[in-house]
Amino acid sequence: MTVPLDRHYLVELQVSAERVSQLRRIIAAHLRHWSLELHVRPVCRGVEELLTNVHRHVGDDNNCVVELRWSGRHLTVSVADNGSGMPRLLSTGGGGLSRIMALSDSWGTCRTDEGKVVWFTRYAKEPNGIDLVPLSPLPGVREFRRPPVATADVPGSATAEVPGAATAREPDAALV
Repeated sequence: MTVPLDRHYLVELQVSAERVSQLRRIIAAHLRHWSLELHVRPVCRGVEELLTNVHRHVGDDNNCVVELRWSGRHLTVSVADNGSGMPRLLSTGGGGLSRIMALSDSWGTCRTDEGKVVWFTRYAKEPNGIDLVPLSPLPGVREFRRPPVATADVPGSATAEVPGAATAREPDAALV
């Protein structure tokens, strides 16, 4: 399976609480389409965190651009907005850029003429094409059930023969 180099998705939107969950579903669909299922949860959490920060710190109905770019080896996610304040990594942690740092391999911020861009990357190698072969069915209960083995020394125990098991016999009178 060869991956076309530089897959790209870009969407411009006005940030609101409803749009964050909509965009999360759209990004998840793109990642699945690119066969990057293992990255759906962390990338969607990262995008949700960045968009929530734009909504919280820049304001409602702020225009921003979300961009996904996959080169076949690295997935880069960026969120650009027109807010003037640069985000900071707080020493207390727990959210914001601390969460982005935990979900990504690298991250960063930069100023633009219109505002700023916050981005993060994840190593996302081309998925291997694995041919799935159906397994043979597991043995059922009957194959595991065996008749109880009788012990001759225990009084009152029932005797049963186990196929392939040696049984104790009385010596034949003709052989004695």
